[in-house]
Amino acid sequence: MLGMVIVAIVGMPGCGKSEAARPFTEKGFEYIRFGQIVIDELNKRGLPIEEDYERQIREEFRERYGMAAMAVLSIPKIERAVKKKKDVLIDGLYSWEELLVLRKHFPKLKVVAVYASPAKRYKWLAKRKDRPLGEEEAETRDKAEIENLNKGGPIAIADFTVLNEGTKKELQEAVKKIIRKIKREK
Repeated sequence: MLGMVIVAIVGMPGCGKSEAARPFTEKGFEYIRFGQIVIDELNKRGLPIEEDYERQIREEFRERYGMAAMAVLSIPKIERAVKKKKDVLIDGLYSWEELLVLRKHFPKLKVVAVYASPAKRYKWLAKRKDRPLGEEEAETRDKAEIENLNKGGPIAIADFTVLNEGTKKELQEAVKKIIRKIKREK
C-alpha cells in the first residue's frame, strides 16, 4: 500500500458522514461510498430509492456475502484506487465484520467515527433532500443498524471521533485536523 492512506467513515444515519467526507475529497482522496452499491442495485432493478427497498437489498447482499458484504463488494474498487496511487475514503462503514475484512486487506486502515445526537440526526434526516426519514423511520433504522449490523463496534474503536453538533464548517474544520494527523502518521 506504499504510502497510500485508506480511511473509513462510520456513524449512525444522518450523523454527517457525507459532510465529513468533503474535506477528504477536496484533498484528492478517491471517494468510495458503500451505500452506493445498494443504490446501484435498486437502479439496476428499476426500484425506487426508498428505505424499505434499500433495507431489502442490504439484507439480500448480506445473506449472499455475509455481514461484510459491502466491504467484500468494494475491495476491487479500493484496490484499483490504491494501484493508481490514490488515497481512499470509504464513506459508510457499517458493520464490525466489514471492519475486520477491510483491516485484513488494508492493515493500516484508519477509522473516523462521526457522532451526532439522535435529536440532531433525526432533525437532519427529516430535512434531507435525498431519502428523507421521519423520526419513527430513523429510530427503526438506528435500532436495525445497532442490533442487526453490529455497527457499534467500529464506532467504539474508531481511531478518531468527531463530534457533529454544530455547523457544517465546524465539522469540516475538525475533519481537516484529522486528515493532517493521518497524513503525518503514514
